[in-house]
Parts: sequence; structure tokens; C-alpha cells
Amino acid sequence: MSLYKRKDSSVWWLKIRHNGQTIQRSTGTDDKLKAQEYHDRLKASLWEQSRLGVKPQRSWQEAVLRWIAETSDKRTHREDLVKLKWLHTHLGQRHLDEITLDVIDTIREARLKEGTKTTANRYLALVRAILRRARDDWEWLDKVPKVKLYKEAEGRERSITPEQAKRLLDELLPHQRDMVLFSLLTGLRQANVLGLEWSRVDLERGHAWIDSGTSKNRRPISVPLNQDAIGVLLRQVGKHPQRVFTYQGKPIMNANTRAWREALTRAGIEDFRWHDLRHTWATWHRRAGTPTHELQRLGGWKTASMVERYAHLASDHLAESAARLESVVAGYDLATVGQK
Repeated sequence: MSLYKRKDSSVWWLKIRHNGQTIQRSTGTDDKLKAQEYHDRLKASLWEQSRLGVKPQRSWQEAVLRWIAETSDKRTHREDLVKLKWLHTHLGQRHLDEITLDVIDTIREARLKEGTKTTANRYLALVRAILRRARDDWEWLDKVPKVKLYKEAEGRERSITPEQAKRLLDELLPHQRDMVLFSLLTGLRQANVLGLEWSRVDLERGHAWIDSGTSKNRRPISVPLNQDAIGVLLRQVGKHPQRVFTYQGKPIMNANTRAWREALTRAGIEDFRWHDLRHTWATWHRRAGTPTHELQRLGGWKTASMVERYAHLASDHLAESAARLESVVAGYDLATVGQK
């Protein structure tokens, strides 16, 4: 019999022979008429696949499992898993060809109720990436819906002045003070500061490095250390055999703590996140005249366009460059311009 019920299940199951193989699966319903409809549609689909070359239906769950396997070395792999868990509620029971623009809009609206447009974009971008790979790489689909993302504001540029930084450092506990100071001196991201190991530090040569496996853009970052940064590291020597920044003998795992936030409040600094230390470092560099190509290398940015957000901060430096043409037309009386 093509339809049957198991003793441990209230829903109907089906059994179909196709190309010498037996397909057994749940219909997902205890309504026999709906189960029969599901059976007939599946049988017709299998015939179209074998006789007409129609691509078999693939489920979202199949795509997710393959995506997870193929992107296990992705830097944001763990974040993807969290997003996919949330998306399962909306897509877990669907086939890929059932994910239409209406379904995408449902996800968009549901995600907006729980967060910002920026966060919603991350979820929509993941859905789009999986659908495109299913079309372009796996050839599971002939076409996919055009998933549009929300327009996001320009990148955040929040920074503090040297005077504000000094107030903040005065309010921090010693172990936090050293991490913040090191961040302000090197521009390293929080994860790279917390995860810095002695094996990647050369105090004699005044140099540290971030390997490609832990850098954001998967490229190694060379970190030249000035004397102040070396001084910070020297204070950490002997506290831990592997990790540089520790507290009570254990590696520090999180910088965004209550103590950090309370220190900001006491220092009178509002709307400031740990990552803004990197923006502050870049801002100080640009105001000091560091050119774009040098700042790009120092900060480990992949492209120069990512550094251009700080270009307007180097007005004094650009004024010096503009002044180089002052004597090019020396001897020509500009006051005569326009006279006949």
C-alpha cells in the first residue's frame, strides 16, 4: 500500500518505488485526503524529473546542511548558526522553490520586530547567499527571488579626544586600562587584543602580528609597536604562559563588562563602544597626517575605500599638500587677471 500509518505516529506515511529505489517518508498530515494529494504530487514530480529532466525539489533544510558543511571555516560561522536557527521557524518546512518574495517579506517584517534594519539585513543576506549558491554552485534551482536589503547608514565614526581618553584611562581598573591603552596605540580590534598570544609578540624588535586565521579579512596584520605599546606589554610579562592580557591569572574573555560601562559613565563619555577605540586610533592618525595607504596597512583594512571615511579629518595635512603649488606660477601678477 502506498499510504500507511506507523504504530508510533498519527500521520500518514508513503512508500513509492522509483528508478529501482524505495522512497519512504512522512506526509506530515493525519488527513488521508491531504496525504493522498501529497503522494500524488510527489509521484508526478519524480516522473517529471526522470522523463522531462525537471530538477528535483530540494528543501531549505538540505541547503542549510550543505551550507554549514561548506562554510565551516567561515569567520562568521557561529553567527550563521544562530541566524539559521532563527530562520528555521520560517523556512524549515519549505522547499527552496517555495521561498518567494512574499516569504522573504515575512522574514523581513518578523526580523524588524526584534531588531534594527542592520540586523535584518544580516539575516536577509544569509538567505540570499544560500539561495544563490543553490542556483549557481549546486544547480538545485533555475532562478531565485531578488532579495533587497535595507539601505544602511554610513559606517560609525565615533571617537574621543585625547583628553577624554585620559579621563577614561584614569577611571579603569589596571587590567582594563592596559587593554584600552594598547587598543588606542595599535588600533587592533577587540577580538585581536583579547586573543593576543606571546607567540605573536617580539618585544626586542617592537613588533606583533595577527595571523590570517584570526584577522577579520583573513589576511595577516603586521603590528608595529611604539614604546608606549611595548611598555603595556612589558607589564603583562610573567602573568600567563600563553595569553597576553589576563585578570587574576586567567585570560580575559570579554571586554564589554559592567566595569567598562561604569568607567565610561564616570568619565562623562556617552554613546561609546569598545570598537570605537579603533575609530579613535584611526582618527588620531589622520589628524596627525598619516596618509591613507599607510593607515590602511596599519589597520589591516582590505581596501583603501574602507579608510576613506577618515579622509575629511586630515584637512590640515591636505592644506599642506595644496600649498605646494603656491610658487608654481611665481612672478605672475594675479591682480591683473580680468584686466585688458
